[in-house]
Amino acid sequence: MMNTQKIKLANRERRLTRTRRKVRNTGLPRLSVFRSLKHFSLQIIDDAKGVTLCAAHDREVKAAKGKKPIEIAALVGSLIGEKALAKKITSVVFDRGAYQYHGRVKASADAARAAGLKF
Repeated sequence: MMNTQKIKLANRERRLTRTRRKVRNTGLPRLSVFRSLKHFSLQIIDDAKGVTLCAAHDREVKAAKGKKPIEIAALVGSLIGEKALAKKITSVVFDRGAYQYHGRVKASADAARAAGLKF
């Protein structure tokens, strides 16, 4: 890798660890975000047991065809909220990872809150 790529990767890792340090060991499951150029997914993880409690991905959303990425992220957020409430998970801690709380990440968090999750 070139030197600038190493610096970018190191900066991303630093942002990620800074965020994770704040949300781990709270006693609550964490709602983790993964965002790529094509896809968007959320999962609720129990760090004490090291298991995923429930997950939602943009491929699961039936009405995603022809929508903008922010609208799809909002649908995924409402889907994870429904799945969490079905498993009796009412409050989580939001783990945005190295991503800014902006755009798709914010839309999914707002939709999850509207679905009934507390964080």
